[in-house]
Amino acid sequence: MAGKKTPRDSELELNQVKTSLLIFMESYNKSIPESFPHTTIKILKKFQALHPMLFRGRDEWSIDRHRKRVMDWLPSHVSTS
Repeated sequence: MAGKKTPRDSELELNQVKTSLLIFMESYNKSIPESFPHTTIKILKKFQALHPMLFRGRDEWSIDRHRKRVMDWLPSHVSTS
């Protein structure tokens, strides 16, 4: 079965894809629990400005690299945005 992708492989690949801020935001907001605060472009730009090492000079986002960090950061910053 070499070469055949499983659903788990596809999910892992999707999580590692580098994407734009807008696509990341849409994916993030769809995948978090309803009770968790959603994010906006303004909030994500603030996160990006405060954590430049996570982006290494590029404007690329990925679920794998950024989702958990945004989830941890967001509750304490959502009211100040």
